[in-house]
Amino acid sequence: MSPRFFLAALACALLLGFGFYLQYAKGLEPCPLCLVQRGFFVAVMAVCLVAAVHRPGRLGAAVYGAMAALFALGGAAVAGRQVWLQHLPPDKVPQCGPDLFFMVENFPLSRTLKTLFSGTGECAAVDWTFLRLSIAEWSLVCFAALLLYSLWLIRARASTASSASR
Repeated sequence: MSPRFFLAALACALLLGFGFYLQYAKGLEPCPLCLVQRGFFVAVMAVCLVAAVHRPGRLGAAVYGAMAALFALGGAAVAGRQVWLQHLPPDKVPQCGPDLFFMVENFPLSRTLKTLFSGTGECAAVDWTFLRLSIAEWSLVCFAALLLYSLWLIRARASTASSASR
């Protein structure tokens, strides 16, 4: 097992676990953008877990690292959108929309996805903070850290392989 990739997968699992704790133990219902961010954390975790088990060579590590970096970048974009919504003046916040289950059952997929990725008024609500940062802001920080770590994994694996060939 590759411990470097496993560490990233473990970090994602812990972040998802904390999200489920906030949802089920503290009663905080995730908004549409929160659910999309969870999906990106799952994607990064899955890529890193497969890479950890696969123990790829130099090219494989670069591919896995690039995939994890792309998913982390996507998650950072969604988290950034939510942070932006949270900092809008109250009169500029979009109206709250229907919940995800209603949208999936009643809207076409294209409209559901557009609403999921653009967010609604409920995405602008700040229900929990730690060290003065909201969940979305912490999520953005974590995605940025995962992005940097994924890029480091690509570079570290490439430099390890090149020094081993000398």
